[in-house]
Amino acid sequence: MEEHKGNQKNPEEIKNGQNKEEPTVILKQAEYLGLLEEVKKGKESWDKMLRNQADLENTRKRLDREKQEFVKFANEGLILDLLNVLDDLERTVDLAETGKKEDLSAFLKGIEMILAHLYEMLKNHGVKPIEGEGKIFDPNFHEALMQVENKDLPEHTIIEVLQKGYLIHGRVLRTAKVKVSKQSAK
Repeated sequence: MEEHKGNQKNPEEIKNGQNKEEPTVILKQAEYLGLLEEVKKGKESWDKMLRNQADLENTRKRLDREKQEFVKFANEGLILDLLNVLDDLERTVDLAETGKKEDLSAFLKGIEMILAHLYEMLKNHGVKPIEGEGKIFDPNFHEALMQVENKDLPEHTIIEVLQKGYLIHGRVLRTAKVKVSKQSAK
């Protein structure tokens, strides 16, 4: 067994920085080799941690780029469907401009077809209208703009939908603006 010994200095000299040599520690060879192995493992772990941190940062940056790309083109399918509706509108306007002024029914029929196409497109994208007229007012889906006295209807019944509301995949996209009944004050 090999022992390492050195000059022993006064602890006060070491504390005050007067000792130019570092103190020597005496260890058994097995303990010394064990410490060297632990230092080696510590360095390997440190290097692995630094690599993992770099990988994590690179992954985060890649995910940010992919997210930006996704958001940028997320509405591509919707826009393509809207372009079809736009084409229909342009054809209808061209027909109305070149056709006879008296042929209002054909123009109206074209507009109705475009509306049907637009409603179908919205349905395909998970959008549906909120039920209103005749239903009981629900502040989660409706916004009351007016109250009208009506003794024939229960209180808080929707009399008229002033602006349609819509759900997208079951979540409110826009509340319905409604006129609601109230009982007459007696």
